[in-house]
Order: sequence, then structure tokens, then C-alpha cells
Amino acid sequence: MDRLARVLSDLSGKGHEIILVSSGAIGIGTEKLRLAERPTELRVKQATAAVGQCRMMHLYDKLFSEYNRTVAQILLTDEDVELPIRSEHLHNTFEALLELGVIPVVNENDSVSSAEIETGKCKVLGDNDTLSAIVSRLCDADLLVLLSDIDGLYDADPRTHTDAKLIHRVTEITPELRAIAGGAGTWRGTGGMATKLNAAQIALDNGFPMVIANGAKVDDLYGIVEGKDIGTRFEK
Repeated sequence: MDRLARVLSDLSGKGHEIILVSSGAIGIGTEKLRLAERPTELRVKQATAAVGQCRMMHLYDKLFSEYNRTVAQILLTDEDVELPIRSEHLHNTFEALLELGVIPVVNENDSVSSAEIETGKCKVLGDNDTLSAIVSRLCDADLLVLLSDIDGLYDADPRTHTDAKLIHRVTEITPELRAIAGGAGTWRGTGGMATKLNAAQIALDNGFPMVIANGAKVDDLYGIVEGKDIGTRFEK
């Protein structure tokens, strides 16, 4: 988180407008409450998310402040992006924050919305990959970067296929790509490559590029914003 705050603060200082979509509230809350494992009951998940969101924003506020940057918290529900009036107000809020040089930190409001953490019911946001693509569309973003635990989209699962090759450029989401994407990631998250392809489809449909890159290599963000061949770039 500190490396991410440093790099994003530096990019902000170079004139880039930054919005950070960050998951992790339930995971952080699970640790903060010293629970043996991630809760499964919806009401406990939502309570854990409330604790974790507080802790997460405290950390981001502290870390970004060390690099002379101010952050703001924005928690979203489906209705915030679905209803035209609320969506317009949300767009205006993002616009004002960016004009003020603030870095918004966005997450789904898990404490009141079950769209992400309860499966199969009226999902609009649904996961943080999709959420970030919706926020990008809402804010007319120039670029969306999704940080993963691998370098990008491969032609096979690199964890089980040693000969897997990184796909550097994608112009269309095909059934073959979706078959490659596979399932979910680690227990700490809910999204794998399949949700990232859903986000990429939103990006392609709305005319902004998206890059999947390795979150362990945060310094790659400098090259990514310059258009260098890092990770997997989705662009028509």
C-alpha cells in the first residue's frame, strides 16, 4: 500500500488525475477482528466490511499524507451508478475532487449493499474489476489499470502451465479469451481474469484503454501511463 501511495502520488504530481478503486474491506476487517476465517454469513460480512473500510481508509489517509496528497472516500451502491440523477451528482463529485487535486478512493459500500458479497442477485457492480470499469466510464477516464497477482492475461494459466505466454495486446473479447480466463483468484479477493475481461469489455465498448498488470510491480505504472508494452493492454 505504501509503494502504491508513493507511485500514485508521484503520478498525481506529474499532472495525472488519479482515482483509486480499492478492494479489501472484508479482508482487513477479518484480520482486525481477529476472526479465524473470512465470514460467510451476509450480515457478519457486512459488519466486517464496516470495520475493515474504516481501517483501510485510515491507512490510505496516513500513507498518502506522507507524500503530501489528500484522499477522499467514496462508497458506491448499484443505485448510485444506475439512477441518472445520482449518477450525474456522482460524476460532478468526482470532477470536483479531481479539480481540487484530491485522490478519490472508491469501494463498493458492502455494509449496505449485497451486490458483491451475496451472489446471484441483481449484480451491477458485482466485483471491483467491474466497479473500476464503471467508475472509469462515469468519469470519462483516459486509462484504466487493473492490478493483479500475475503480469497480465496469458494464453494458459501460468501457475499450472510453464510454457504459458503473456498476451500483450487485445482488441476484442472473444469466446476463446473467456475460455482462457479461468476462475477466481485467492481467498482474499472475489475477482479473477474472468471479471477482468468483463471490465475490459466495458472499456472497449466505451472507448478507453485498459491494462492488466502485476500489482507487485507498482513502478510499472510509470511505463503504463506512457503507453509502454507492459502487461496486457485492451484497446481497439
